[in-house]
Order: sequence, then C-alpha cells, then structure tokens
Amino acid sequence: MHELYCRTFQKGFKLASKVMTYREPELLEGENSLARLPARIRQQVNHVLVVTDKGLMTAGLVLPFLEKLTSEGVSFTLYDDTVANPTIQNIEEAYALYNEHSCEGIVAFGGGSPMDCAKGVAACVARPNLTIPQMKGVLKVRKNMPPFFAIPTTSGTGSEATVAAVISDSQTHEKYAIMDPVLVPHVAVLDPLLTVNLPPFVTATTGMDALTHAVEAYIGKSNTAETLRASEEAVQLIFDNLYETYIHPENLQARANMQRASYVAGFAFTRAFVGNVHSIAHTLGGYYGIPHGLANAVLLPYLLNFYGETVHTPLAKLAALVSIGDDQDSDAVRAKKFIEAIQQLNADMNIPTKLKGIQNRDIPVMVKRALAESNPLYPVPKIMNESEMHYIYQLVKG
Repeated sequence: MHELYCRTFQKGFKLASKVMTYREPELLEGENSLARLPARIRQQVNHVLVVTDKGLMTAGLVLPFLEKLTSEGVSFTLYDDTVANPTIQNIEEAYALYNEHSCEGIVAFGGGSPMDCAKGVAACVARPNLTIPQMKGVLKVRKNMPPFFAIPTTSGTGSEATVAAVISDSQTHEKYAIMDPVLVPHVAVLDPLLTVNLPPFVTATTGMDALTHAVEAYIGKSNTAETLRASEEAVQLIFDNLYETYIHPENLQARANMQRASYVAGFAFTRAFVGNVHSIAHTLGGYYGIPHGLANAVLLPYLLNFYGETVHTPLAKLAALVSIGDDQDSDAVRAKKFIEAIQQLNADMNIPTKLKGIQNRDIPVMVKRALAESNPLYPVPKIMNESEMHYIYQLVKG
C-alpha cells in the first residue's frame, strides 16, 4: 500500500511538472567571464548582498570581484560567515543584512554552501511572513525572488541550475531542502579560472557529487527525453574530465567541461529528482557535518548495488556511453562494470570506501529522516523500508 501511494504521488507530480515553468539561467561562460558580471548586475540593481565564506575570502577569490562591482557603480553588503552545510542561523543573519542595507539583489559566490545560504535568503525575501522551516519541502515559496546571480567555485552541486536550497538545523541536526522553481538563479557564471585552485580532494568529491546527480536522475522514474540527454551528457563529461582535473588542476578545458557537467547534471535532477543516496547523505551532513560530495561519493556504489536488477538496464546504457564493458555483455554484467568503474574512480582520487564518525545511536532517527525525505517525493528505482535503510548505514559506517 505504501509503495502504491508513493508511485501514485510520483506519477501525479511528474504530470504536474510538465506544466511548471522552470527558468534556465542566463549563462556567462569561459575564462574571465566573471569580469563581465558586475556590468550585467548594474543593468538590474544598484545594491547587492554578496554571500560567500571565510575560506574564499582568505583565498583572495572574492576581492577582485568586489572591486569590480565598485568600479561599475554597484554597492554591496558582504556576508562571509557561511559554514559548510549552512544553517538557519546563517540565513537569518544574512537576511537581516539584506534588509538593513536595503539590498535589491543577491550574489552567491562559492560552492554549494554559500549557494544554499543565498537561496535561503532569497526565499525569505520572497516570503517574509514564513519561517525557514515552514518553507521546507516542495512549492512553499512560489513568489518571485529578487535578482539572483550565482558564481559557483566548485563543479559539483549544480546549484546554479537547480530549484533547491539545502539547509541544516543545528539544534535538531536535521538537514532538509526548500524546493521551488522560483529558486533557480537568474544569471550564472561558469568561469573555469575559479576552480583551478581547489584542493584535489574537493575537486574529487564535488565532481562525484555531480556524477551522483546525473546517475540518480537517470535511474529514477520521472525522466523526460530532455533529462535523460542531460544526464548522459554529464556522465560522459565526468568520466572524460574529472580525473584529469584531479591530476592536472590547471587544465582549463577539463575544468570548463566539469563546470558544464555540473550544470547539466543540476538541470537533470532539478526536473527528474535525486534519490536515496541524497536522502542518506543529507542526514550524515546534518548529524556529523560530513561534506555532501564525500557522502555521495561513498554511498553511490552501495546504493547502486542494492538496487540490483531494477537499475541494470539504465546503468548498462551509461556504461556503453562511456565505453565500459563489451557489447556482448548482459545488462547485469555491464551495470556491474559501471559500478566498479565508479569505485575505481573513487579509489584513484583517494576517496574512502567508508565514512568515519557514524554512531549507532543516531541511525534510527537518520533512517526515519532519510525515508521521510525520499518517500513519496523521489521516484527511486526501489522504495526502501527501515531495515533496508538501516543496512546501508551499517555498510558505510567506518
């Protein structure tokens, strides 16, 4: 009965999504494309809130952009206290600055955390009468947010193309998403120069985050021809370029290709959704601060193996696309080889096979939260029960 309810809900949502309007961001792409953004911002607004983090400030990535804003006559207010897995407190602090300084637009400068924090602020601007927890879930914002400019500095979250802002509650350790088509940025900058100095491990785990987005969207049951093509493009780009960016970080073409992969994977999952890998990863981020890309990278092979024959056909197609396996292989064999290729890619980039710090006492609550996130919304290949979900947590526990 529970499975029937979930599948009925998913079919209904898929039909409804066909009539939803999904904005596609205006893209500024290529080397030094960030330099073109301040003039583009000035076309719309005179004062922006810039949301970033201390690491990016220390690395010196943000300052040239702020100077260019000033020279273009755009005033800014800076919020740089975003933490990994941004909290409700982060969003409330940044939102207070937005109001205090009469900002007219928002710039998200950074990886997934500043992007999520900035989207949370945008949701608050759009819906000032709702608290952040009240906007949890799907289609709770629905009002247009202020002009929003996204500058991703990692190639992984795809947040510059997505409807989601993922937020952590530091009191309850819950991590959840606000999902609404109005949260798609208006303008996104894909400048490969911004990703060149990423630490190798961040390059690796954020790249695996993008792969997880593409694969989970592809194996789900809410695909369209458009999302299938986007997932396929992302998987191909990632297998061709991720390891190259890991060993040769200065390869700008490979960096640009990974930015494209992250973007199109974001496009795919914002329309076709993710799955159990993400719902489990969100609980691990909420409880232990485990970086999202790392959690996804470790979890992905375990979940794909768990799904078994329900994913053999789509995984075999992806394997063929990236020249894994032989044409005479059965779908089951080729799917297995694809999962092994993911495991090998993880190993080549020194990503562990287990996650340290998971406590048995926390698992029952995490299981309930992960199941509540996945069901009924995510059109996963196989709907899990509590014991199956518990088994996965034990498998990945280091």
